[in-house]
Amino acid sequence: MALDLTPEQKAVGKANFEQTAGELARNGKMDSMVAGGGVDPKKPHRRDALKAALAAGAVVPVSAAVYFGYESWKGGNPVRTALIGTGDEGCVLVGDHNPEFNQIVAVCDIRPSNLKRVFEKDGDGPRKGLKNVVGTKAAEKIRTFASLDELLAAKGELKLEAVVVATPLNTHDVIVKRCLDEGLHVLCEKLMARTTAKCKAMIQYAKDKGLLLSVGHQRHYSTLYANAVEVVRSGVLGDIKHIKAQWPRNNSWPYLPSEAEKEKFATEYGLPQLIDGWYKGVLKEDAVALPPEKLAQLAFGNVNEYGFKDVAELVRWRLYDKTGGGLMAELGSHQLDASSIILGHVHPLAVQGVGGKFFYGPGKNDRESDDGVFVNYEFPGATYYQRDDDGHLVLRDGKPVPNPKGKDDVVVVSYASFNTNSFEKYGECVMGSRGTMIVEEERDVYLYKEPDKTKKGDPAAGGRDTKVSVGGAGGGKPALEASSTWGGAAGGGVTKTATGTAVWDSAVRGYRTEMEHFAYCVRKWQERGGKVDYAKDPKTGKLVHADIIPRCHGEVAMADAILALTANMAMDRKQRIVFEDAWFDPTSAEVPEAKYGKRQAQA
Repeated sequence: MALDLTPEQKAVGKANFEQTAGELARNGKMDSMVAGGGVDPKKPHRRDALKAALAAGAVVPVSAAVYFGYESWKGGNPVRTALIGTGDEGCVLVGDHNPEFNQIVAVCDIRPSNLKRVFEKDGDGPRKGLKNVVGTKAAEKIRTFASLDELLAAKGELKLEAVVVATPLNTHDVIVKRCLDEGLHVLCEKLMARTTAKCKAMIQYAKDKGLLLSVGHQRHYSTLYANAVEVVRSGVLGDIKHIKAQWPRNNSWPYLPSEAEKEKFATEYGLPQLIDGWYKGVLKEDAVALPPEKLAQLAFGNVNEYGFKDVAELVRWRLYDKTGGGLMAELGSHQLDASSIILGHVHPLAVQGVGGKFFYGPGKNDRESDDGVFVNYEFPGATYYQRDDDGHLVLRDGKPVPNPKGKDDVVVVSYASFNTNSFEKYGECVMGSRGTMIVEEERDVYLYKEPDKTKKGDPAAGGRDTKVSVGGAGGGKPALEASSTWGGAAGGGVTKTATGTAVWDSAVRGYRTEMEHFAYCVRKWQERGGKVDYAKDPKTGKLVHADIIPRCHGEVAMADAILALTANMAMDRKQRIVFEDAWFDPTSAEVPEAKYGKRQAQA
């Protein structure tokens, strides 16, 4: 992402970010760190814990538990949880879960290979395996189930309280509803559902059942992004007009398995021609266990929507329009979610773009989904809507009120993802009139002051090599000030390895935190002894019980799904699509698919 930054400039950018975050926090310029970050200002022990940590120089304050408001968890009573879907993402989730919050008592998957894989370490990344996370003896007590029906039939003896759903996208809504029917709280992986209508139905279903529905857009729980957002909201970057986001990958290298490796696969379904995580070989044991007739029996009574024509379609579900949402759903949704958070949780105004199969094809890991997407979103800028004295959007009937003077204040968010070049890293670059912030690979943040043209020849004017501090932090409006001298960072960073970069740091990734907070919310609603209440304050439009409802609840996740799915429609039709308020209203029957759907299923 930081294409031409030298190692020295990256070190400067990291230090600038830490310095700025620390100074803003200690001088009370991160108000949402208290009000919006989860720390309740009415509860002094939470507020004081945060202030104490900031005074000590922490950049990522204290811990996720304090920041997101669940530090009162006392442990010893983890939520009894089942994982449904033990593939790539399911293994990430159990590998990063905290057994003190979620006790995994069962795992469920129709693929026998996945039921074995989830217990073992898979490479050097986040898929650590249940045996390594909870210990071999504890892992041996975890029950395995080959179908959802079998799992739910054992709900009572398992004393099951909640489930995590990490299955192919087209099955999310039916599995979530089945689990809600059984009185189970649900954390569902992103994308929320294959269509907007299904998202709305899931939201209403959870409300009717009085149960929690959380969706796994983990950046809502990343302390790294939380601090980055706080710096942006302080105003030190100036007027933001452009955010560049990208996720490039290179899957163009030939797949050259050994003869022993080939023996594991059912070759009638073909082997990958290229190394590609979305196009995998079909293991023989899965092919034997799941012939087409068996898959039809497991299709929840609707083969057209929830079934797979064969085991290859199941294994490679991300490649097909019916079962997946392509690059926008799998990758773009994360980064558009981050951009929306950075801009104040506002909905986009319009989207247009170009997408297609520019590389894959017959003999080259062929697929239906695009292998390259290049889209531009128009988002409302800081003055597009009216805001009150505290900076909150002014709402009327739950909708933000436009500001006539700010109608031309538009932020362009550009997004690109493709499969033939990985020279640049994935991330987001926020470009303001006074500064630039780069979030790279969910692990590093760099901050730079724009060169001040009124200070020509001054080495402290700004730029990539210049250290910064925050002027006006004591009483005036915060602003970045360049300095020719440097006294070091404000406090400890978030990286943990000897090289200064952690490949996978649970403290900043958000997976562990989203599951911890989900468990905390489950316990809090159980303590209240009633159904989950999703009521909103009629004046602010905010949830009355927001502190005990997951940050990425159904309505938030539906907005993320709309961003991704509508971009696919815009690329399909090669036209600019204007977003409509009713699409984001869960009580409205209006959905973008009704007007612009082509490949998208009509739900």
